[in-house]
Amino acid sequence: MATDFPGGRNFIREAFHRKGVDEDTARIMLASLATSTLKQYEVGLKLWWAFCKQNSLAPFRESVLDILKFLQTEYDRGLGYGSLNSFRSSLSVIFSPSVAEDARIKRFFKGVASLRPPRPRYTTLWNPELVLKHLSSWFPNEDISLEQLSLKLIMLLALVTAHRMQTFSLIELSHIIADAEGVRIFIPARIKTSGPNRNQPVLVLPFFKENSSVCAATTLIEYLNKTKNIRSSCCTRLFISWRKPHLQVSSQTLSRWVKLVLEKSGVDINIFSAHSVRHVSTSIAFQQGINIDLIRSTAGWSNTSNVFARFYNRPISDPNSFAMSILKGSVSDHVD
Repeated sequence: MATDFPGGRNFIREAFHRKGVDEDTARIMLASLATSTLKQYEVGLKLWWAFCKQNSLAPFRESVLDILKFLQTEYDRGLGYGSLNSFRSSLSVIFSPSVAEDARIKRFFKGVASLRPPRPRYTTLWNPELVLKHLSSWFPNEDISLEQLSLKLIMLLALVTAHRMQTFSLIELSHIIADAEGVRIFIPARIKTSGPNRNQPVLVLPFFKENSSVCAATTLIEYLNKTKNIRSSCCTRLFISWRKPHLQVSSQTLSRWVKLVLEKSGVDINIFSAHSVRHVSTSIAFQQGINIDLIRSTAGWSNTSNVFARFYNRPISDPNSFAMSILKGSVSDHVD
């Protein structure tokens, strides 16, 4: 076998070729895998390649026993169910999907689930009132810096829509529509939850008249006004850097912005990541009686998904201090 790992995309392409798929068809088949999925699969495929090299095995040879030995090796390194399951998914692309469904492999994963069950990342969550109070101090919106306005907008969007940073990084200016009720943002770009027969998300930001200091819609409108004259013609997406030359920013940058807001608000960022905002939003909505189907739809989960029940529905620290909704928690202390 070749000495160096060829990369996840090339590995998968070669696997398709070895199954008789021509290059044009392989290119279309590869397009079915999102960039983020390929990046995730590459971790497992690279480990599989190294395992085969170390044990003088052919990486394209389909063998359930070899796969079990590989999974056992990674289990012995301390990996849990989630990582091993990701490796199983990546190998099912190289081999036939039936390999992942082999009775022996399924039995192995039942054992892993029993010995090292997947657990939620958080047992409790931070109180969103901490963040909302901090954001409400950055007001009026037209008087704060572009840095503060940028941080405020991404945090409010994350709180009131429960979407991923990937979604926010793909917002196009041409897909933002404001009316008398608020702002709607259409996301036609492919995201993690895109798929056949699944609707693309529409982010709905109603005007929060009870307290405009934490209104996502008015914050967005002011952000558009403040960035209008500093955008280059090639910056068609919503979020740009507050530093010159004001280029479009990635989802990783938006995650750093959210963590910065959490830190400024007094939330322990050694424990909580930017993704914790998604946990907070969906947990609060559920606690306030929002229909579980609406929560799934808003957050981008399928109707049959049990992700929320298993991983996202966490108790909020000091929940009694949180009033009627995610945003209304700051109304009493900050009156317009």
